Amino acid sequence: MSGEISRQEYTTFKELYPYQEEAIDLIFKKLDESPEQINVLFQLPTGGGKTVIFSEIAKQFISRRSKKVLILTHRVELLVQTSRALSEIGVDNKIIDRDVKSLEDRDDYQCYVAMVETLNNRLNDDENYLIDIGLVVVDEAHYNSFRKLFKFFENSSMLGVTATPLSSNRNLPLNENYQSLIVGHSIPDLIKDGYLSNATTYTYSVNLRTLKVGPDGDYTVGSLDRLYSLYSMQDRLLAAYEERALGKKTLVFNSGIATSIRVYELFKNAGYKVKHLDSTFSTADRKDTLDWFRETPDAILTSVGILTTGFDEPSVEAIIINRATRSLTLYHQMIGRGSRVTDTKREFAIIDLGNNVQRLGSWQDYINWGDIFKYPERYFERIQERDNDLMADYLYERPPSLDERFASTADEAPFDMKKVYQDLQAKGMRPKKAIDASIDNHTQQVVRNAVDYYDALELVDLLKEEIEYRCRIYCNCLHNATESYCLWLIETYTRKLKNAVRQEMI
Repeated sequence: MSGEISRQEYTTFKELYPYQEEAIDLIFKKLDESPEQINVLFQLPTGGGKTVIFSEIAKQFISRRSKKVLILTHRVELLVQTSRALSEIGVDNKIIDRDVKSLEDRDDYQCYVAMVETLNNRLNDDENYLIDIGLVVVDEAHYNSFRKLFKFFENSSMLGVTATPLSSNRNLPLNENYQSLIVGHSIPDLIKDGYLSNATTYTYSVNLRTLKVGPDGDYTVGSLDRLYSLYSMQDRLLAAYEERALGKKTLVFNSGIATSIRVYELFKNAGYKVKHLDSTFSTADRKDTLDWFRETPDAILTSVGILTTGFDEPSVEAIIINRATRSLTLYHQMIGRGSRVTDTKREFAIIDLGNNVQRLGSWQDYINWGDIFKYPERYFERIQERDNDLMADYLYERPPSLDERFASTADEAPFDMKKVYQDLQAKGMRPKKAIDASIDNHTQQVVRNAVDYYDALELVDLLKEEIEYRCRIYCNCLHNATESYCLWLIETYTRKLKNAVRQEMI
């Protein structure tokens, strides 16, 4: 994949939609108004055709200004797609990849498409590797890997394009590099006008208290993998699919490879047509997997982040977000994989298994991108507040399969740790007795539903999430309980429960 893709190889021409023409006019108006170079950020939802728009801008810029255009991408898939989009509208372009060391033919091309890391290496070796660049287009501009190249193009205008004008790094806001933001048509408008499919969202409450936040501001892969590998979470995923997406072509997004493989095994053992895909796959294996997914009507494809950009399969009918995220960009990228319209598809389903809707809002919600662009720190603070509220207000509900295992006690009222704690406190009794009461409640449930002692131990293991929930409610009641104390309490609770069950059954 080196060299150039000539327009003679492609004959397809995509007519611009009215909202795309409007966006192009707005962008050129901003460029023309500036007496010197300017850095402009353009926002348009995933599925709105950002590549089509900036390809047309490149074509018109070359014609109007008689200067060259450089388009930067961060992934190989986007590199090829962009080059093809340019060729389709008659823009001869040269791909700068790792095989292109020198540009002896630079006079033959007015447009280049380059990977950010490759070009950075070339420019560090030779600042004049690219000359006479009038416009630099930055695709997926929210990624900060592009920043290192800006110093080489201080005399060029910049056009960043993104679905979410919010930096992937909280400490490096986009407004440091772009002077203004142009907002394209919104998701509700594109749905109303028939350019995007509408979505029906189904949410399932999940206890996320065990998750850790990493330096990038999002949950760590390790803590997500530990949570989503639990039997209770696997059971909730399968039940949600069978309830809301059965028979639909489905994408499942996970936090890590380990979780995705478990999801693959879960659906395979349940008899469904499923494949797993991650970044370790070879190009050939990846192509085979995606071809299978494209050709199989009710296929399920489970993956990590590899399909959030550079992947377009309009026939997707359901998106399952089998993870939690604080990233608005990732949230919209995942959902956007299902938003494409076809002759037979105008609706798709979103299954949220990470409380993401409560944290980040519905996909179709209006978003004030101008406010987020100007004051990103305010946005991050709001997300933090919502997350804290979600953690505090979480109400545990047993999954259906667990109810089946505890059928003999299904009619009993749920144990309310907070109420028991408050009643004991009101009576002047030691609040610690609330833990004793909870252990006794669990002991009786296990004993009454177990066939034998070994079955009882298995039931205790299945109660892991419920035990943690009760212990953390108790810790919240204490107000000053540390995380280490909560973890100790969960471990101690489980050990005492197993001992109590043993005494009852042996």
